[in-house]
Amino acid sequence: MLKKTLIAIAIVAVGLAVYGFTTKQKITIKGSDTIVILSQRWAEKFMSKHPNITIQVTGGGSGTGIAALINGTTDICNASRPMKKSEIKKLRKKYGTNGIEIPCGKDGLSVYLNEKNPVTNLSTKQLKDIFTGKVSNWKEVGGKNAKIILYSRENNSGTYVFFKDHILKGRDYSPKAQNLPGTAAVVNAVAKDVNAIGYGGMAYAKGVKYAKVNGYAPTKNNIKSGKYPIARYLYMYVIYKPKGAIKKFIDWTLSREGQAIVNKVGYFPVR
Repeated sequence: MLKKTLIAIAIVAVGLAVYGFTTKQKITIKGSDTIVILSQRWAEKFMSKHPNITIQVTGGGSGTGIAALINGTTDICNASRPMKKSEIKKLRKKYGTNGIEIPCGKDGLSVYLNEKNPVTNLSTKQLKDIFTGKVSNWKEVGGKNAKIILYSRENNSGTYVFFKDHILKGRDYSPKAQNLPGTAAVVNAVAKDVNAIGYGGMAYAKGVKYAKVNGYAPTKNNIKSGKYPIARYLYMYVIYKPKGAIKKFIDWTLSREGQAIVNKVGYFPVR
């Protein structure tokens, strides 16, 4: 009876293949909120070209994505920071590999100001002093006599970690900083408050303005030349060398067509 059932299943599978029907392959992507818009655009375009492949994209932060990769609950992890040594160690212990790191775009991590804020430029030292709480009034950095309202990301965010490492030099954020769950929420808060300041991926800056950092705006030329001080790579991580549908998708994101979408979203291509 079992043998007959298996034969029947095989016949159905062959019949489906003959008439062009195939089982859909599914790719799951989880992680950085900075990259989620880009990944969604990639997924939409790729699925339109490959209707037999379904791609599910969710955010949650780089830390959440890396944890999902280690736990085996996502195929691809998006991260706006490199993996930590402790995370690589967990991956190696569980799978016997350090994982594969794939730079897929570049971002000028941006400092958001309200459009009515007269301040246009901040040094990296001023940013450190502002976000650690040493400077708490805009008049101390060339603005009006008003209290600085701080908006930050949550600590599972790669953007939070990158900003802490490169601007705060490892020091803690001010306890007065309000931690928000996504970059869009930070932008929205800054857009509504003339005295607010926040940070995040440059693709999200709608209804706010960028502050120049050390005199340089996050433009393509300034990022390429290294003049803009808080540029960073955006990454995809997988456990093993990609193959099948996952390889096809990743190869396409790094192609001319895939990298053109990076540019359209508001980030910069890696090639």
